[in-house]
Amino acid sequence: MKAARSYPCYTVTPKAETAILRGHPWVYDAEIVSTEGSTDNGGLVDVVSKKGRYLGTGFLSEHSKIRVRLLSRNANDRFDEAFWERKLRWAWDYRKTVMDPADLDACRIIFGEADAFPGLTVDKFHDLLSVQVLSVGMENIQDLLLPLLVRILREDGQSIRGVFLRNDVALRAKEGLSQGKGWYHLPGEETPDSPITEITENGVKYLVDVENGQKTGFFLDQKYNRRAVARLARGKTVLDCFTHTGSFALNAALGGAAHVTAVDVSESAVEMARANAARNGLEGVMECVAANVFDLLPALEKEPPRYDFIILDPPAFTKSRKTVRNAIAGYKEINYRAMRLLPRGGYLATCSCSHFATEEKFVAMLHDAARDAGVQLRQIEARQQSCDHPILWGVDETSYLKFYLFQVV
Repeated sequence: MKAARSYPCYTVTPKAETAILRGHPWVYDAEIVSTEGSTDNGGLVDVVSKKGRYLGTGFLSEHSKIRVRLLSRNANDRFDEAFWERKLRWAWDYRKTVMDPADLDACRIIFGEADAFPGLTVDKFHDLLSVQVLSVGMENIQDLLLPLLVRILREDGQSIRGVFLRNDVALRAKEGLSQGKGWYHLPGEETPDSPITEITENGVKYLVDVENGQKTGFFLDQKYNRRAVARLARGKTVLDCFTHTGSFALNAALGGAAHVTAVDVSESAVEMARANAARNGLEGVMECVAANVFDLLPALEKEPPRYDFIILDPPAFTKSRKTVRNAIAGYKEINYRAMRLLPRGGYLATCSCSHFATEEKFVAMLHDAARDAGVQLRQIEARQQSCDHPILWGVDETSYLKFYLFQVV
């Protein structure tokens, strides 16, 4: 039974009811049968079945196809400051439980729907928080949430000097929100003097620029996959493709690789990777090269074999269902080429960060690439995103990273 309250009531289709009962927090505009009452954009509404069964309460988004994003399925919840503080503490306590203390220097504290904060991302980079707000409901309460979160972290001994908003993403337009980036003003505090900080991950030091870096400043979801690569790298000659700022290459070098070649098509990314190598005293082991991987791999086939460990960490080749087929072809090309380059007994790390390139499609692609390359793969590990990016069962969108380690036999 639902508690009596004054929120508008949105009745949904049986299909939406089934999805909600399985754990999915989104209600699409086409799934709404009728409404009673009104609220401002980003306000709270109750969602009920055609038979009047209470299904949950969430934020209304008038401009998005995702019309309601559920926050709770508990009819007795009161969405006051105590409610939000409790949820923020749950999120931080979860990270402290599943991660080693050293790993909390750089971690994701809020992962949107997986933490029941729909449309909100908060990454901690040492003493800075980098925040992305992608839903109007979260935008409306950010002045409550962000100071609360900073207080919780500081009370727990974390030195937080500032919060930076990375709202420079086109997705905000679907919520009727403007784009932009800049410091969030914490009440009574001065604006920090620099958006740059240093983090340590797996023993590797990086400078992170929360204002100009990719996404929120740095990709945290491969933390433990990088560590797995480091374990295999000792004594190996490593080729790290799509290196970006060099994270996999740096982990391999720190793990004892004989030599690492880090490749990216972006000159600026290669410069950052080179600077990170110098920062960690790895210049003698790590070489950084600007090249197109799709051109480089075929060219290397014409040269004497030199690599016994290849890492493929490409950007998302697809961000929609419409381009999945082309993306799979791209994944197959680079994996096929890498398998051809590796000697028998060589090692391959390969991954996809696209939700739309499902695990089933990605695995089928790997089978096809191995067959065409005339090799057999011996699986060492199958991994996913790190545990500070939790996968919420019933919400497929929270599961996106596929990562495999193989030996070519």
